[in-house]
Amino acid sequence: MSGTAGGWPGTTGLVVRGATVVDGTGDPAYLADVTVTGGRITDITPPGSAVAGGRRVLDATGLVLAPGFVDMHAHSDLALLTEPAHLAKVGQGVTCEVLGQDGLSYAPVDDATLAQLRRQIAGWNGDPEGFDWDWRTVGEYLARLDRGIAVNACYLVPQGTVRALAMSWDARPATERELLRQKELVATAMAEGAVGMSSGLTYTPGMYASTDELVELCRVVARLGGYYSPHHRSYGAGALEAYAEMIEVSRASGCPLHLAHATMNFAVNAGRAGDLLDLLDTAIAGGCDLTLDTYPYLPGSTTLAALLPSWASEGGPGDTLARLRDPVTVERVRHDMEEVGSDGCHGVPVDWATIQISGTRSPFLIDRVGQTIADLASDSGRAPFEVFRSQLLDDDLGTTILQHVGNEENVRAVMRHPAHTGGSDGLLTGARPHPRAWGTFPRYLGHYVRDERVLTLEECVAHLSGRPARRLKLLDRGFVRVGHHADLVLFDPETVTDTATYEDPRRRPSGIPYVYVNGVAVITDAQPTGALPGKALRRTPAGTRAL
Repeated sequence: MSGTAGGWPGTTGLVVRGATVVDGTGDPAYLADVTVTGGRITDITPPGSAVAGGRRVLDATGLVLAPGFVDMHAHSDLALLTEPAHLAKVGQGVTCEVLGQDGLSYAPVDDATLAQLRRQIAGWNGDPEGFDWDWRTVGEYLARLDRGIAVNACYLVPQGTVRALAMSWDARPATERELLRQKELVATAMAEGAVGMSSGLTYTPGMYASTDELVELCRVVARLGGYYSPHHRSYGAGALEAYAEMIEVSRASGCPLHLAHATMNFAVNAGRAGDLLDLLDTAIAGGCDLTLDTYPYLPGSTTLAALLPSWASEGGPGDTLARLRDPVTVERVRHDMEEVGSDGCHGVPVDWATIQISGTRSPFLIDRVGQTIADLASDSGRAPFEVFRSQLLDDDLGTTILQHVGNEENVRAVMRHPAHTGGSDGLLTGARPHPRAWGTFPRYLGHYVRDERVLTLEECVAHLSGRPARRLKLLDRGFVRVGHHADLVLFDPETVTDTATYEDPRRRPSGIPYVYVNGVAVITDAQPTGALPGKALRRTPAGTRAL
């Protein structure tokens, strides 16, 4: 390749010459020159015909030019602020992320709620020492992002956070007044730019909400033009019933539905993706506005504390730790987890051999990373549940895990569905986080497109760009079109590969030499530039835009 990748502020623009354009629609690829001026695509012409006119020229022969990828399920709420160059995602060709996932994030909050949340989800996002928590509202958080980030970002108002702010971590129905307060908080968050609402219905306190409560909140979201993205109540036993509940919430509220990391996990659901897809197809045929996202891996990832039964987490982290110190209560926890199957473990009795520690808050526990609870129990001569309990106590609930419960047949079946989009669900903290945080998008393109041919290249790019852009109502992003913002990725279809592994999860992918956000190069010649051209993309009455 010849030429220099450009697009920095103050330059006269960029001509990408001779690229194979895969435009995000799913239509066949074609060869073209693409001209970028002022951060937008200003011309698409036959190969070799574009006039440089003082613009920088990039010879893209042999490369695919696609819209930048949209991570529909990201956990970069703090990482974007602590490491704004965000190499984990820009290196994959991601140009937009959707934050505020699984019903738990850091806005809207008051001081007390923020303190609880910082402790509860430290395993997801860390709790950086000396960090300036200088926001409380959604609008203030989005303004903080606008100070300088590498990718664009959208935000979902988190239903669990809203419930905590309105009524703390109480496991009970909301009163009429508390429900009104939650609806006001959701409406304010949407007015300040949130694109929708998320839930984490296996996480406290969001899981304490009834179906009717969720319907009432979703009516607010629907009225203001957003969508609902639930992590529903079970991915194991009762998974289909949990999906059906979310479809009913959408039907009753009129709110578009986007199912988070939507698959069928655990041995009880092996090979049952067809049952899920039949349910979704019936809902879509009945008028449900439905999309979903998945990651292209088998293990899941969450906090170790998330496996607890919901009643054990009522009141927040302090109360949870107190219960784990009480012998009578501890036996009840063990019974629910090992014999019944807790709601935190999706109704399936826990298999300790599938629970692998991926990160710890305490540096003194880092030697446990990479080991399963079963391994630690065998090595120490203790019962697995006792190892689990002591790990939570020793690490102040800050341990993260990989949960090896996926099924390859299900993963492949779901990613073929025409409502599917891509989401990494990537946690960026811990000694050995899930490799999906660094490898999701090249894994789709390399492993599942080129090597396994589960999707065509054009289909896959549409799943990763155009389709999520439509869900987010991004008015001028998500496609290679004249007038669209130049959120673009160039990759080599023959070599694009994820290299992140479970043993070495922070390895950058190969075969993605150029990435542009708002026309500015964030990756050039496969190296980060350090540029921070990203913006918070806010919902407006007309659609989602940068303000």
